[in-house]
Amino acid sequence: MNAIFGCLTAISSDYWTYTLFRFLSGFSTGGTGLCAFVLATEPVGQSWRGVAGMSTFYFFSIGIAALSAIAYFFQTWRSLYIASSIPSIIFVILLLPFIHESPRWCLVRGKVDEAMKIMRKIAKSNGKHLPDDVVLALDSEVNDDVPDSQSVSKEALNGSLLDVLRLPLTRFRLFLAVVINFLCSVVYYGLSLNAVNLGTNLYLNVALNAVAEMPAYLLTALVLDKLGRKPLAIGTMWFSGIFCLAGSLAKGDGTWKLVRMVCGVLGIFGMAGTYNLLFVYSMELFPTVVRNAALGCATQASQMGAILAPFVVVLGGGIPFAVFAFCGIAGGLLVIYLPETLNRPLYDTMAGMEEAEAKKPSNLS
Repeated sequence: MNAIFGCLTAISSDYWTYTLFRFLSGFSTGGTGLCAFVLATEPVGQSWRGVAGMSTFYFFSIGIAALSAIAYFFQTWRSLYIASSIPSIIFVILLLPFIHESPRWCLVRGKVDEAMKIMRKIAKSNGKHLPDDVVLALDSEVNDDVPDSQSVSKEALNGSLLDVLRLPLTRFRLFLAVVINFLCSVVYYGLSLNAVNLGTNLYLNVALNAVAEMPAYLLTALVLDKLGRKPLAIGTMWFSGIFCLAGSLAKGDGTWKLVRMVCGVLGIFGMAGTYNLLFVYSMELFPTVVRNAALGCATQASQMGAILAPFVVVLGGGIPFAVFAFCGIAGGLLVIYLPETLNRPLYDTMAGMEEAEAKKPSNLS
């Protein structure tokens, strides 16, 4: 869909046709990114889940840096849409055949045999052997008698956004995740778009912003399992907010242009760390049965922030930086109310999560 609608956008004959294909392109892109992240992290064990989740975003930054180079050589919008659609075609042909389904998803859908086959493939690819008597079980079943046969038929468990809203614990988490992702997205996309207000080379500035994200991902991945999700999210959002505040106070031309550019690069450095961290953090806040629905809602909030960002940028002057500073600092304050998920299991069912969380002294600890 991404490749098809991207190429169709390039041959649009009028504005409304163009708008339709851009809408459909955005629809397909959002689904690809979300599912790719969930597929990359759900099969990974607790000790490496954070690092695996963060590593997916290196390619996101490489893509943005590559886009600035592609845009430099294909400066007409029609040719740019075609050139930027080619990677999706490459993905379908070269990568998609080697991707397997998430074993967690298979398990909650009652496809135990399929989940076991995938686990055995993963074990084999790692040079390991999965014992024949191993049986997969949901977290809500750990206290039940586990059957000897791994081919037992189980009822598929379904979850939706309504289930998330029905439980007070997940409802509060979803509200915070939506607002925090929205604020983070305003800053993240806004700082990238704000390059037009800095009076510097547009292609160079976009490339620098993308390059600045990579060390942010590396640094965040290195300290993620030492500091925890919560303090790291607060710190990176406040780091970005402080430099955005500094950028709003930098007036004038000459050296001040460079100062604003540095503030923008450091601001996106901090918010890039938050942006990918929030994906890992958000997926750990919800069980498998509703994870895609909850993450989809949080991602939609991010897209709304991306829609709002251009309207902030066109205000010009120091106003965009001031708005980004407010969003960064406010987002960090809201993270305080989320629970820490470091070294916590990745729950499969609502009942399993609710039972485990009830045993904790405090959900805010």
